[in-house]
Amino acid sequence: MSAEADAPGSPTPGATAAPPRFLEAVGLWLKVGLISFGGPAAQIAILHEELVDRRRWVGERDFLTALNFCMLLPGPEAQQLATYLGLKLHGLKGALAAGMLFVAPGALVLFALAWLAAAHGNWPPLQAAFKGMLPIVVALVAHAVWRIGARTLKTPAAWALAIGAFVGLGLVGIGFPWIVGAALLIGVVADRLGHPIAPTGHALPADDEPPPTGGPLLARRIALYTAAFAALWAAPVGLILAAAGPRPFADVALFFTQAAFVTFGGAYAVLPFVAQGAVVHYGWLSRAEMVHGLALAETTPGPLIMVTQYVGFFAGWNAAMAGHAGGLSPLAAGALAAALTTWVTFLPCFYFVLVGAPLVERLARDRRAHAALSGVTAAVVGIIATLALSIAQVAFLPSGRIDPIAILVGSVAFLAAWRFKVGPLWLVGAGTAYGLMRFAPLS
Repeated sequence: MSAEADAPGSPTPGATAAPPRFLEAVGLWLKVGLISFGGPAAQIAILHEELVDRRRWVGERDFLTALNFCMLLPGPEAQQLATYLGLKLHGLKGALAAGMLFVAPGALVLFALAWLAAAHGNWPPLQAAFKGMLPIVVALVAHAVWRIGARTLKTPAAWALAIGAFVGLGLVGIGFPWIVGAALLIGVVADRLGHPIAPTGHALPADDEPPPTGGPLLARRIALYTAAFAALWAAPVGLILAAAGPRPFADVALFFTQAAFVTFGGAYAVLPFVAQGAVVHYGWLSRAEMVHGLALAETTPGPLIMVTQYVGFFAGWNAAMAGHAGGLSPLAAGALAAALTTWVTFLPCFYFVLVGAPLVERLARDRRAHAALSGVTAAVVGIIATLALSIAQVAFLPSGRIDPIAILVGSVAFLAAWRFKVGPLWLVGAGTAYGLMRFAPLS
């Protein structure tokens, strides 16, 4: 063994450094929020590199355990992973700082882009850019189907679940929460019958089982956080309804709260549910505008579920344009609805992490939880496929006619993402350039 390896103070593999100061950690959380492009896989990789490899604030096993836990929760797993790691480092204030800074930069950028789309969406160059983004979004969603399917559809039962979810949601019209609930149940039943849908997730080192969590103490913790969550949800919602009236703010609050509780399987999985509600049921924006929002969310840092803020902005903006929203201007109503959407979307994320933190070890090892999640993960492939089909109809069949050029552009974009690992930011930028060249007026 080398003298360097034996030297006092040299880092041991897997060892952690001294805990950082709170402000030092805040600086890192802000950095992560600014650079967290590329979806959950890239964001989790950033967190691992920064906290485990580079700074050694968190050990490898602790990081893996936290990741297993967050994958079991509804909501964006990368944001919840940051929240949990912030909790581990500095308690409640650390969790709030990490979770909020993970979201804030992307939220501010997407707010500006939503205003630009709503206020100047009829500007010909912007319309051309949006048209160019459409086949790129099809490619990105199709790549998500391929990526998740290749990882999860390992058994005939998994394929059957994916196809059933596609048929149920896309063709029969069964509600999204029912699809998710059925997938959870099927995953557990299949595991009990000895035919698990998929492997149960990341393996953890075989350490001793953690001691049982105290029942009364845990019950008090859950009651405390539940009461705080209810108050933090009801207070701003009540104030907004009192000041600006129920339309569209009551529907925004209820709809996106429901979405936050069923976002198993990542943002792509819940987007069909959001699109169906926002476009078809409430009429807050058009299907093309929904796809534009998805494209813009792909280019901003933070979790992709931030697209809900874009939808909320359009809900408020269009309500004000129609004379609702308590007489607010379109910008004020859009900003208020966007802020409300972001609040009710991410508040449950903090709640799940804070309530579940004492159970992390047990949840990360729980076979039934992983079995249920495997059922959802398989169904998610079919759910995302319905989103790809819906967007393809907008991108490739404008005015009911096949657009072969758009199909070619989408195919090239898919190849670039799949074969050459080109990131969404570059692809959306290329789609914008294609749209300007093809659709922008010459004069």
